[in-house]
Amino acid sequence: MWLMAGGFKMTSILTSTLKNLPNTSKWALRFSVRPLSCSSQLLLPASAAQPKSKKTLAKPNMRNIVVVDGVRIPFLLSGTSYKDLMPHDLARAALLGLLQRTNVQKEVVDYIIFGTVIQEVKTSNVAREAALGAGFSDKTPAHTVTMACISSNQAMTTAVGLIASGQSDVVVAGGVELMSDVPIRHSRKMRKMMLDLNKAKTMGQRLSLLSKFRLNFLSPELPAVAEFSTSETMGHSADRLAAAFAVSRLEQDEYALRSHTLAKKAQDEGLLSDVVPFKVPGKDTVTKDNGIRPSSLEQLAKLKPAFIKPYGTVTAANSSFLTDGASAMLIMAEDKALALGYKPKAYLRDFVYVSQDPKDQLLLGPTYATPKVLEKAGLTMTDIDVFEFHEAFSGQILANFKAMDSDWFAQNYMGRKTKVGLLPLEKFNIWGGSLSLGHPFGATGCRLVMAAANRLRKDGGQYGLVAACAAGGQGHAMIVEAYPK
Repeated sequence: MWLMAGGFKMTSILTSTLKNLPNTSKWALRFSVRPLSCSSQLLLPASAAQPKSKKTLAKPNMRNIVVVDGVRIPFLLSGTSYKDLMPHDLARAALLGLLQRTNVQKEVVDYIIFGTVIQEVKTSNVAREAALGAGFSDKTPAHTVTMACISSNQAMTTAVGLIASGQSDVVVAGGVELMSDVPIRHSRKMRKMMLDLNKAKTMGQRLSLLSKFRLNFLSPELPAVAEFSTSETMGHSADRLAAAFAVSRLEQDEYALRSHTLAKKAQDEGLLSDVVPFKVPGKDTVTKDNGIRPSSLEQLAKLKPAFIKPYGTVTAANSSFLTDGASAMLIMAEDKALALGYKPKAYLRDFVYVSQDPKDQLLLGPTYATPKVLEKAGLTMTDIDVFEFHEAFSGQILANFKAMDSDWFAQNYMGRKTKVGLLPLEKFNIWGGSLSLGHPFGATGCRLVMAAANRLRKDGGQYGLVAACAAGGQGHAMIVEAYPK
């Protein structure tokens, strides 16, 4: 793919930018001669999953934990229909949608957990405010977790822990993000002055403080868009990662086009059944995701690099977009679900969390987490019928593909003798992904799990593997097992 117009020039420039990065420069030398060679397969029609094994992952003396069902309100581009709302409004809508979908009695729910990333200061425990707004009892505890893009994954696995330990039988887990209205603060100097003024007891003290005021105190502080530990934006890191693994601009655009095309097909065919309508106060009812926009390679090629200019390969079109949305899932002990008359959709089985160097391996969480969760579950790649990975950037997904299919990377960076294996595209994100459906940071994990569960149910597969990267160099993977029909 590097043979496209200007490819040689771009390769040499990107390689030179990596000279000061010893880890990634090694990768660039290794992977520049190994093209992904999967571009021609990106738009192949997806075949139905075929279960390879009939064994169950149930463990002796451990409770089976099931997903009864899960929903999400439509994921929307920030600045559109949800822009005048608050995060708890979206979370409440997801909870109400879940109640309507499952008909679960509010009193049955023992605990509620939501994930979020950029917190609204007025509702710092958004899970509690959303629960009260949705009519849950004030006796039902609720708390909020944050773990970047895997925040709702953490909410789900916290629910699993509560149920497995016998502390709860029924837990609602979800996530929410509202990028349309992020908190913007006064500068630190201005905040300190305002706090000191509030404490001042005399006019003289107040005047003394005010004499120290300077116009630059009024400069606002925006939420951080960079890694705290490295001061680098995730987009910049994605661009470096793509260069390190020799993932070309064309390959990234092809993958983005695949995601949007498959998402549009799934939307048109009614396969995105986890979406519930939301009547936005003062506006129309929103019924579907609005970021799905199939284009053409010619149109995508016209976009300029978004982070490393002018020679980067990550653009607005091959990156996930700022998104508003919320999701919620009803998780139960299997015996409790059956006693209440439910037919669950899936079991939640083994899961792992991983963390790596946040500078050069920020987005490689799926590569590290996938083999660990497979080994924990006693499965292999060929046992998996459905793969649902978070798509932060096309370059991130394709770099993970290459890393997982490399013996060299496995031996030098993962402490493994052999590679993880090539991900089969016919099983991978075939209903679209975060690039097209959207990525409300705190809500994506639940979407991934429900997509895996619904795909297994539709196509008759048995095992799904969900994986995601997250800021801070962290990652998550989980095995989802279809519930017997």
